[in-house]
Amino acid sequence: MESSNYPSANPQPSAPQPTPNPKDRNKKIILGISIALLLATWAYIIYDHSHKNQEIAGLQYQTQASDSAKSAIQAEYNDALKRMDSLTGSNTQLQGSLAQQKNEIDSLRKRIEDIKEQNNGDLTKARALIDELKGKVNGLYAQIAALQKENANLTVSNQVLASERDTIAAQKQMVADSLNAVSQAKNKIMDEASTLHASNISIEAIKLKGDKETETSKAKKADLLRVKFTIDANRVAPSGPKDLYIIVVAPDGRVVSIPSQGSGTFQTREEGQKVYTNMQNISYATGQSKEVSFDWDQGGRYQTGQYKIEIYNNGYKIGEGIKTLKKSGFLGL
Repeated sequence: MESSNYPSANPQPSAPQPTPNPKDRNKKIILGISIALLLATWAYIIYDHSHKNQEIAGLQYQTQASDSAKSAIQAEYNDALKRMDSLTGSNTQLQGSLAQQKNEIDSLRKRIEDIKEQNNGDLTKARALIDELKGKVNGLYAQIAALQKENANLTVSNQVLASERDTIAAQKQMVADSLNAVSQAKNKIMDEASTLHASNISIEAIKLKGDKETETSKAKKADLLRVKFTIDANRVAPSGPKDLYIIVVAPDGRVVSIPSQGSGTFQTREEGQKVYTNMQNISYATGQSKEVSFDWDQGGRYQTGQYKIEIYNNGYKIGEGIKTLKKSGFLGL
């Protein structure tokens, strides 16, 4: 007989259900609670781990941000120090207000270094101090630049003044040289103008016989030559002793020189050194004429012919004269 799934018109009574054991029920409850607690624990662990990872990531981000900020601050600080070192290196002696600003900058550097040494240093405060440091360094840099420009201008001004001074000194030297040249020229003119002049020059041949003197024109009879001349008045020549050098040139062209009678040499202005026969020292008064006369005995026979007398003063020839001595005639007349 085939069975069918359709309900029967006459239902069969169901089999009786077994009564559950209370111990099994408690076990199931405990197992369920344990599973729930285990799931909750794992859920908490997973949540806590995820939260800590987020915190670690946040801390890492903050650390990276802090390190980045520190690096940026350090870079700015290093840049400020570099500029400061460049200033103090080239300007080792800062004075006045510049020295005071450098002291303030050194104080800021110390405060910044103190903050850097702290593990949890205040970056905001450090940045503020670095900004202040940069401002002071920039201010010092600007002042030094201004002073350097001023010094450059002063250097140019000093160079201009030095050039003007040198020009003035050169002009002054030129004026001094010109004045000196004028003075020398004036002195030369005065010196030449003070040179005496001889006029009225006469030369006599004198024959001596006892106390009697007679003039002669015969060389054989002449015992001495008497030279006479006038020193003309000179308003420039100062009063005082004057040296007159007399040169006697014999007919043979040689200068008569007898050292035992005062002959010697002297320096002329135009002819170099010359031998003189006799030197006369006279006392002259400014603006007055003076007569001069002296005898020359050469201590021997005189030559026939022309004797020339040259007179020098102050290195210049001031006059000359000629005396001709004749040969004696028949019987010595």
